[in-house]
Amino acid sequence: MTQLYLILILVAVVFVTLAAILKRYRRCPSDKILVIYGKTGRNSSGSISSARCVHGGAAFIWPVFQDYAFLDLKPISIECNLTNALSKQNIRVDVPCRFTVGISTEPENMTNAAERLLGLSVDSIQSIATDILFGQLRLVIATMDIEEINADRDKFLANVSANVEAELRKIGLKLINVNVTDIRDESGYIEALGKEAAAKAINDAKKSVAEQNRFGETGKANADKDTRINVAAADADAVKGENTAKIEIANSDALRRQKTAEADRLAVAAEKVQAAKALQEAYQSERDAELARAEREEATQKANIVVAAQIDKEKAIIEAEAEAEQIRRKAKGEADAIYAKMDAQARGMLEILTKQADGFRSLVGAAEGDAQKAVLMMIADKLPDLVKTQVEAVKGINIDKVTVWDGGNSADGKTATSNFISGMMKSIPPLDDLFKMAGMELPSYLKGKAAADEQPAKEEK
Repeated sequence: MTQLYLILILVAVVFVTLAAILKRYRRCPSDKILVIYGKTGRNSSGSISSARCVHGGAAFIWPVFQDYAFLDLKPISIECNLTNALSKQNIRVDVPCRFTVGISTEPENMTNAAERLLGLSVDSIQSIATDILFGQLRLVIATMDIEEINADRDKFLANVSANVEAELRKIGLKLINVNVTDIRDESGYIEALGKEAAAKAINDAKKSVAEQNRFGETGKANADKDTRINVAAADADAVKGENTAKIEIANSDALRRQKTAEADRLAVAAEKVQAAKALQEAYQSERDAELARAEREEATQKANIVVAAQIDKEKAIIEAEAEAEQIRRKAKGEADAIYAKMDAQARGMLEILTKQADGFRSLVGAAEGDAQKAVLMMIADKLPDLVKTQVEAVKGINIDKVTVWDGGNSADGKTATSNFISGMMKSIPPLDDLFKMAGMELPSYLKGKAAADEQPAKEEK
């Protein structure tokens, strides 16, 4: 019994394993590409392959190491209504087209599709392809004239196919079909070309009819001439046999000749009239053709000169506005810099004056509210600098050579040289004079004894 259970368990394990293996064996439909990604080995060039694509057939998907997805090969129809595309002649045209694209089944292109389109919806693929188609279509139109685009459709489609196919191949797509419905331009140039061709065909037909009429009239006149000549020959043969009617025959012959000449004159005149009419119609046709060509040349010159001048004008306006905006921004930046600098200087000056005012206020407070004492304290603090300034006044004098004439006479024991030096020192303002110029009085303890004794004497007077 135990062996039977073991056999059943073994069979069940084998069955489950076989079912799992069969489930990982995937078949690829004909309208899809099976993309196997994960650990797929190396490609033909020796580098690690990002995916392995299978079109048709089947492949085994290793569990854990690999997974799979499908790319749909159904064609995608894309409508590209290109408007205002600039041609080689600088004429804007509208080229409505419909492209049919699909994922390529070439090995290299399938790999590109697996790398760039796997997992995208049809709308996303259509959007990417539309951007490529619009860009390449504009590029092709920019390299061709209007006449080539309108008249030589095979060349236009060949250029579009060549450019578009190369770009679509980069994302794994291929171009199936291109259908250009109609080509229009905003200036009416194509319509003018059609009118010119129609007018030329009508003029050629009229000219052909006139030539055929002329040939018919000429042939009829020649036939009448031959008939009359044959009749005349028969009459002449008859006259030869009729000796008795020579006079009547001669008169009849003269009358016949007169009428023959008149008929010939009428025939020649008719020929000239028809020839003149044919030439007139031909000249009229040529005149119409030249007028149409002149209108086309005028349109071409306008497109080549006026449009280019308009573009240059708009370019100059844009450059002028850009330069003006740059100047305005530069001036605004300089003004902001000056304002910031002046504002910083003003703030610094305000801070200095505020600190000085706080210092003066503290100094007056230290002098118990007496401003005079506060000033004296400041002067006492600056006294060494004042004395130094007085000394520097004499020190800075550059005396290269001094000649003093001394006669030998002296008063109070002073010579002329000592008097010169004393006078030079007296030229420096004393401290007392400096204080008086400032509206203040030097303290007595700074004046010296003589000055202190002299001051009360002045006050008594």
